[in-house]
Amino acid sequence: MAMGTDKLVTVFGGSGFIGRHVVRALAKRGWRVRVAVRRPDLAGHLQPLGAVGQIMPVQANLRYRWSVDRALEGADAVVNLVGILAESGRQNFSVVHNFGARAIAEATRAAGITTLVHQSALGADAKSESAYARSKAQGEAAVLETMPGAVIIRPSVVFGPEDNFFNRFGDLARVSPFLPLIGGGQTKLQPVFVGDVAEAIARAVEGQLAGGTVYELGGPEVKTFRGCMELLLAEIERKPLLVSVPWTMAHYGASIAQWLPKPLLTVDQVRLLKQDNIVSTAAEAEGRTLNGIGIQPSNLLAVLPSYIQRFKPHGQFDHKRTA
Repeated sequence: MAMGTDKLVTVFGGSGFIGRHVVRALAKRGWRVRVAVRRPDLAGHLQPLGAVGQIMPVQANLRYRWSVDRALEGADAVVNLVGILAESGRQNFSVVHNFGARAIAEATRAAGITTLVHQSALGADAKSESAYARSKAQGEAAVLETMPGAVIIRPSVVFGPEDNFFNRFGDLARVSPFLPLIGGGQTKLQPVFVGDVAEAIARAVEGQLAGGTVYELGGPEVKTFRGCMELLLAEIERKPLLVSVPWTMAHYGASIAQWLPKPLLTVDQVRLLKQDNIVSTAAEAEGRTLNGIGIQPSNLLAVLPSYIQRFKPHGQFDHKRTA
């Protein structure tokens, strides 16, 4: 583990799925990492990712500017990973993705910190039907307006051990006789490995990426939603039916299901699925991709089997033995 630096980075939202990998990548580079989260008591799993005292969770809530300012005291760089996939109570898209992003950017500028890395999402679009995509675009605009030298990271669907995509559908495949293919499952995705996203963010923190630039991160393969489900089912050796669900029916079903504690899809996510989630040709041409910054993107099939074995009929030890 690289050590010996006195530099401190504050990572907002560092206890989540992508956050823990970003914290690990920064700790390995020797950074002291202050993880700013709403519930520091639930961030204990981050401590083993660095040396003793290297990683310190602190309390911060983006709705309260004083807590953001306090989290930035003495920091040399800032990373904003805060995001939600569905709205719940006071945690709505506008507050988290727009208001929160601006609050962090303004606090960063006020503290005299010049390095800010902001994680957005591939598909961020101010004109999108999806409130999620619109709020992500608004957050980007707020950040760049406040900190023109900020680095914006837009990943596609992120996969890895704790992901909310393959794990969710793998879990559903264990109990359901079918999996829904929203809109026929033809939406194009470019799944990107969480470790590659974390590496890109760590490089941005260290000034290796151009400021004021939007980077689009996707994996080496473009797959349809159907293709992702077929790959998943082949790996976990289950055979639920893949049922095409028309957009209108999906919208109606989600409008009811979204009131459940853990809905499979919300209405806004159905709207989001109407647009492909892949790296643009402009980003590829301009080198604003993983390959463009010197990171070889990890193949989905090389990583996926390592964490979805538990969804096999007899769990991770479900291996056919030969005499």
